[in-house]
Amino acid sequence: MVQSYREAEACLLDIPKFASKNEPGVTREFLETFGDLSETVPTIHVAGTNGKGSVCAYLRAGLNNAGYSVGLFTSPHLVCMRERFNIDGEDISEEEFVDSFMEVRRHLEDFVKKPGREKYHPTFFEYLFFMAMVWFGKKKPDVLVLETGLGGRLDATNSIAAPRVCVITEIGFDHMEYLGDTKELIAGEKAGIIKKGAGVVFNDAGDGASEVIRRKAEELGRSAMAVGPGNIKNLETTPRGIDFWVQYGYDNCAHFSLPVRALYQAGNAALAYGALMQLNSFPDFSADPELMRKGFENMIWPGRMEEVEPGLFLDGAHNEDGIRAFLASVRAIDPGKNRLLFSMVSDKQVELVGGLAADSGLFDTIYICKLDSPRFAGMQRLKSVFDKYPEIAIKCFDTAASALAAMKDEACGHNMFVAGSLYLVGEVKALLEK
Repeated sequence: MVQSYREAEACLLDIPKFASKNEPGVTREFLETFGDLSETVPTIHVAGTNGKGSVCAYLRAGLNNAGYSVGLFTSPHLVCMRERFNIDGEDISEEEFVDSFMEVRRHLEDFVKKPGREKYHPTFFEYLFFMAMVWFGKKKPDVLVLETGLGGRLDATNSIAAPRVCVITEIGFDHMEYLGDTKELIAGEKAGIIKKGAGVVFNDAGDGASEVIRRKAEELGRSAMAVGPGNIKNLETTPRGIDFWVQYGYDNCAHFSLPVRALYQAGNAALAYGALMQLNSFPDFSADPELMRKGFENMIWPGRMEEVEPGLFLDGAHNEDGIRAFLASVRAIDPGKNRLLFSMVSDKQVELVGGLAADSGLFDTIYICKLDSPRFAGMQRLKSVFDKYPEIAIKCFDTAASALAAMKDEACGHNMFVAGSLYLVGEVKALLEK
């Protein structure tokens, strides 16, 4: 009998040691034991490589401002596992977390009594998703926003049957060992969330990946809404953040003024607002478009070019497209000589991502630190990336705490940035919160 949050968390973290990925049909079968909320609650399903979390956060902010309660399931968490479960900006309580954990366990005890299901056990991510559905079922929010974990077609969240709107964010190179080594293959996996009858909105990069998504929607009888860089007009930085227009059609434009320094959030906000327009097209749903748009002005998503202290920015960029977007935002903030705290995990494109950061000319000092994760890329591998840049001062530290302290001590008025891994962003946020 699990009685505390720490006990439940420990049980969940122990799951990867004995559970393997389950077939989608079995995942769906287990979900049905406590109910598929997408069949009764309007649900927006979000997949993609970069920007999923931000799009989800904009969706919640817009709907909240229009008077709707929103259940939000996202991943990964930065500091605390409870961050993945959220209703209207409030994370699940420790008591509710334990209750949801035990409810899934009780269903599991009954499920494994069925013939052929004796060895079934959810994976770590599947278990969390089921907990979210149990919790949302009890709290009864007006709308659900679900973010996929890895991929889309085989993702646990894709066991839902009836999303109202499917959103696919930027497609990039990440998790290629699972999703494929071309953007078209990756897009095919992400587009697996599209269901018949659902509205479709996607980031249009004008490439083969976009065509894959467009064809998938057409196969299911939908015309996908494409929102790409060409839809964003007059993007400017302001003392408050960024200001821009989005043109969705010949006579359909929306103006946004966002309190963020990340230029890439313009694309994420544009996608999210497009998804809300798709949701509003259903006859049983009606929200004030202006209120939803205004709600975007209050959204801050942790770890995405987040200014946690004056001149100190955290960004979870960890792949090629992410780091390029990060560097564009750094350049808009200060094209001078900034300071960077950097680390990565071993299964990412360490040499490519680190090389792009060094080649940018935006940083005169880079602080490398060890991550508190078995997936840490290794100090020697990270250092070797930057050895070819003698003009950059490279400093190595055993912990994020010591690296952060050194960077702050030596900042001398320069802007400071943290990037390369969400694990690193989480460690830094935990340090700052203490």
